[in-house]
Amino acid sequence: MKRRLKVVVCLTVAFSGAGLSSAHAQPQPGPGNEEAIRLASASPLVRSAERFVLRQIEHIRNAALRGATQDALANPRTCVLHRASMSEAMKAAIVKQLLAEGLIAPADADAFPGGAIAGVFPPLLEEGSACPRLPQTFFSAPGSVYGGHHSYPGGLAIHETFNELSDLQLAAGYRRVYGSTRRDGLPVVGRPDERSDIDIDEDIIVAAPIWHDWAKIIVFQWNSNGSEFPELNFGGNGQTDAYGESGDSRTGGHHIIGVAETMVRGLSPDFIIAQASAHSTPTSGNEYKVVNWIRAAAIMTGLDPVKQGYLRRDSANRLRLPAVRQLASLDLNELSPTQTNVLAEYVLHNISDSDFTLTGPSVTIVQFLLANIAAEFGYDPAETSRYNRQFRNPALTYLSAERLLIIYGERGIDGVRNEVRKLRRHGIL
Repeated sequence: MKRRLKVVVCLTVAFSGAGLSSAHAQPQPGPGNEEAIRLASASPLVRSAERFVLRQIEHIRNAALRGATQDALANPRTCVLHRASMSEAMKAAIVKQLLAEGLIAPADADAFPGGAIAGVFPPLLEEGSACPRLPQTFFSAPGSVYGGHHSYPGGLAIHETFNELSDLQLAAGYRRVYGSTRRDGLPVVGRPDERSDIDIDEDIIVAAPIWHDWAKIIVFQWNSNGSEFPELNFGGNGQTDAYGESGDSRTGGHHIIGVAETMVRGLSPDFIIAQASAHSTPTSGNEYKVVNWIRAAAIMTGLDPVKQGYLRRDSANRLRLPAVRQLASLDLNELSPTQTNVLAEYVLHNISDSDFTLTGPSVTIVQFLLANIAAEFGYDPAETSRYNRQFRNPALTYLSAERLLIIYGERGIDGVRNEVRKLRRHGIL
């Protein structure tokens, strides 16, 4: 009992220290970004995930979508277009409008290190220029906030790989169950190799999971002690978000920032809406959430979301999701104030982003397990910087929290210990 209590105390010290350092690091690009790049670039797991994602982009048929996606992920000199030539005065005006339209909660803004401007506009390289650049690479970014799912260098590439596979497999399942027919034309559950007679846009299925989390490269930068920048939740005020009624559409800033970037890059309304549906399906009374996230992204870009076809106004002058493709011939919004104009791609993308239900707890549990065995490898969780940078982050970047959790369930703490010993044998620890 005494040893276990000591580990919990050490973990508390390490995590609270990480939070404090994040507050001081926020105004400038993360001082730990380069170290994260070096660590992730040496991990076979991370680099194989990166290669998988880049290969998937090559399958996108639409040239504009393929080109934009390749540029955003594979071009080390890519421009963050929604931030091009943006002055501090412009940032302040955008935040003022977001607050005025109920798309940032004032209390959240006040509590965030550096205020709402720092949360909506995390620092970039060559800030304010015509071509501001990403502060780190796609393959070095984590999958979420420190201690959350995939929160290690390279976690983003691994997270996107799994979400990509999930979306592709979900679409294949829909085609097989709902898109196969007998010779007489009547539907049946088909075989995996049979063609489908329903259209689910494969370009959206491939590109939406990639673009949804793209902005984590900007939001979750690395501090010098191996922890991360915090994230501002916005896109609502948390109280009156459902067209003035009770509702909470606040969400992680990366989600909205990514939509702003694809808007500026001129991607299509059906793609923008599918991307914006990652954090909530627009069905079952949640359409207002997707609408608010698109509204917030449009304010960040200066674009009119109605004119661009991302939103429309219904007969009550409320902003709703538009009718795209053949839906335009019969606008369901006009039939019922609660009916959503919805494509299957919106919901499939939302479901594909659900792996955090396991991967989040994976990090929580595995952090505890690693702290329990750290002394055997010469590390002390209370020495926050050394522990994070030389033990915790390398163990997760090379092995993944998800693999270690599954191994723990099969083989116990000795299984985890043996995995970490592999890193010692390879000279990584």
